[in-house]
Amino acid sequence: MTDFSSPIQFGELKLKNRVVMAPLTRSRATQDRVPTPMMVEYYAQRASAGLIIAEATVISEEANGYEYTPGLFTDAQVEGWKPITQAVHDQGGLIVSQLWHVGRVSHPDLLNGETPVSASAVKQAGYVSLLRPKREFVEPRPLEIAEIHAITEQYKQAAIRAKAAGFDGVELHAANGYLIDQFLQTKTNLRDDIYGGCVENRARFLLEVVDALIEVWGAGRVGVHLAPRGDEHDMGDVNPRETFGYVLEQLGKRQIAFFFTREYLAEDSISAEMKARSNGVPYIANMRLTREDALDLLSSGQADAVAFGKAYIANPDLYERLVQDAPLNELRFENMIGSQVAEGYTDYPFLADRLIEA
Repeated sequence: MTDFSSPIQFGELKLKNRVVMAPLTRSRATQDRVPTPMMVEYYAQRASAGLIIAEATVISEEANGYEYTPGLFTDAQVEGWKPITQAVHDQGGLIVSQLWHVGRVSHPDLLNGETPVSASAVKQAGYVSLLRPKREFVEPRPLEIAEIHAITEQYKQAAIRAKAAGFDGVELHAANGYLIDQFLQTKTNLRDDIYGGCVENRARFLLEVVDALIEVWGAGRVGVHLAPRGDEHDMGDVNPRETFGYVLEQLGKRQIAFFFTREYLAEDSISAEMKARSNGVPYIANMRLTREDALDLLSSGQADAVAFGKAYIANPDLYERLVQDAPLNELRFENMIGSQVAEGYTDYPFLADRLIEA
C-alpha cells in the first residue's frame, strides 16, 4: 500500500518519500531580497521532506508585493540561496525554487511609485497584506504584449539563477491570484488579444513561461502550482473545469515533473479530474489535509504526494511525526510572517526533543 514513506519519481526528481513541504512566505530575507543565514537553518531543519518547495521567490523587483521576500534576480541573491540548497542536500533532501510575480497583488508603495500590472485593469477588492496603515489595492495597468514577453524572459533568467544557486528544479507559481493566474481566470482577464478570451489564449502566458523554464531545466525538473477554486485574492472563473482541465492537458503533453493544487477536499473539488487529464503527470495534493485525508489520497491513488504548509511551520520533523502518528506542535501566529527574529521560525521543537524531556 502506498503510504508516506513510499519513494516516487517525479520526472528527474527522485523523492525519498511522499510528504512535500509546501511553499511558505515567511519574509525573513533582507530588504534587498537576499536570503539570510536564519533561512539556512530553517530549511535544513525540514529536509526530511520528500521535496521542499521553497517559499515564493520574486523574479524581479517589479514582481514583488511583500517586503522581505527573497528574490532570484541578482548575484547576491544567488549567493544567499547557495548555502540553503547545500544544507538541504547535506541532509539528503531535495529543494526546488518557486518563481513568482504577484501582478496586481501589490501597491505603488511597494513598487517605487509604479502602478502594479495585470492582465486587465481589474482592481482587486480588499487591502494590501502587511502594509500599515491599511490601504486598498489600486487598479492595475494591463500589460502590453511586449511586456508579457519581457516578463517571460525574466522567468527564464530566474530559472537560470535557480540552477546557479543549487536548486534541484523550479516550480511556476500560477496560483492564488498572482500574475499568471490573473491571465488564466476569466474574472481578471478581459483582454481581446492573443492573451485573452478563449481558454487557449488565457493559458498562453502560463504555457509560454513553462516552455521557457523547460528550456533551462528540462521538463523533468519543472512543476506548476495551481489554485482551481480561485478562492484567494478576489479571483474567479466562469468554467474552472474547462480552464484548468485544458491547462493540465497541455502540461501533460509537455510531461512536466509534477503539478500541485491548492484545493481543499469537497464534493466540488476538481483536482482529481485535472489529474485524469494530465497524461500521467504526478499530482501533489494540498490544503487543510488531515493525516487521514493524506493517507487516503495516497493509498487510493488520487494523489501521488501530499503537501503541508502550516503544519511544516510548526513541525520541522513533520514527515517523522506523520509516519509515527505522533502529536504535532501548535502553530504560533506571532512572528509567523514579516518578522526578522528566530522565534516562531527556527525554534519549534523536534519530536526527539520531546522524548528527551519526557
